[in-house]
Amino acid sequence: MTPMERSGLGFAVAGFVVLSCGDAVVKSMAGEWPPYAVAALRFSIAAIALSVLLWRSEGRAAFVPQNLPLQMARGACLALASVCFFSAIYIMPLAEAMAIAFLSPILTQILAGLILGEEVKPKVYAVSVIALIGVAIILRPNLALLGWGALLPLVSAVFFALLLVTNRASAGQGSALSMQFFVAAFSVPILLVVSVAAKLSGEPTLDFGWPAWDIAARCAVVAVTATAAHWLAYIGISRAGAAKAAPAIYVQMLIAITLGWVFFEDVPDGYTLLGAGLIIAAGLILWRDGLKPDAAKTPTRKPAPKPAPK
Repeated sequence: MTPMERSGLGFAVAGFVVLSCGDAVVKSMAGEWPPYAVAALRFSIAAIALSVLLWRSEGRAAFVPQNLPLQMARGACLALASVCFFSAIYIMPLAEAMAIAFLSPILTQILAGLILGEEVKPKVYAVSVIALIGVAIILRPNLALLGWGALLPLVSAVFFALLLVTNRASAGQGSALSMQFFVAAFSVPILLVVSVAAKLSGEPTLDFGWPAWDIAARCAVVAVTATAAHWLAYIGISRAGAAKAAPAIYVQMLIAITLGWVFFEDVPDGYTLLGAGLIIAAGLILWRDGLKPDAAKTPTRKPAPKPAPK
């Protein structure tokens, strides 16, 4: 591995560590403000900050999306994935919710085949079964304790996989900064509608008031750390390449276990560790398979012709 690739891997690891820290901050608001309101405020702050950066770096023309329905779909996927994940870590240990969320890279490959028509190797389906067994192992005790709420991280993984698929479909339609702005900006209206509907529903458990200053501050911290984490991961992938930087995402699991243990007294049990191990193993199998060159599709490079003698 070259020095550039090592530094890229370091950036990617740092990004995923920061992302896990933001998830822990979200969990710290459980019982103080509802998850849909937290998501609405968090992405509102991010959208405003990103709009300022985008305006200064690219000008007004960058705010016009090339494919409006696609950008709206990205925002909807992000909004639903975030609400489900925030709700999950409110009621579940951080490590368990994170482990199930790791199903999204595997789901992405399957959904990319169904939606984008990409080739899906048979191994993907076999590995998916292994990952789903891991999910079932983690969910088995949680379904008895939490009911259908235990499925929230699984639903979040599905919507996050759809977000990754729509990200692929929107490749080349703008800069990385504009893509970050669009996905945040289009998620905000959906999250605001959900929050207002919950507020006006008349259901006491869904009601909420204005956030205390510390709640607003923590939402701002989550917005900043998530944006910084995405940029660190982007730099890492740019330097090391997606294939070599991809396994860095599993650092999130170690950080989630540590933060959950230290700050929330969530000690992972054997079911969590076994299920997480199967899910991570499935992801690493696909990663290693992706590193193998496809001889059938790799063109043979012919040597350059020698110059004709004068």
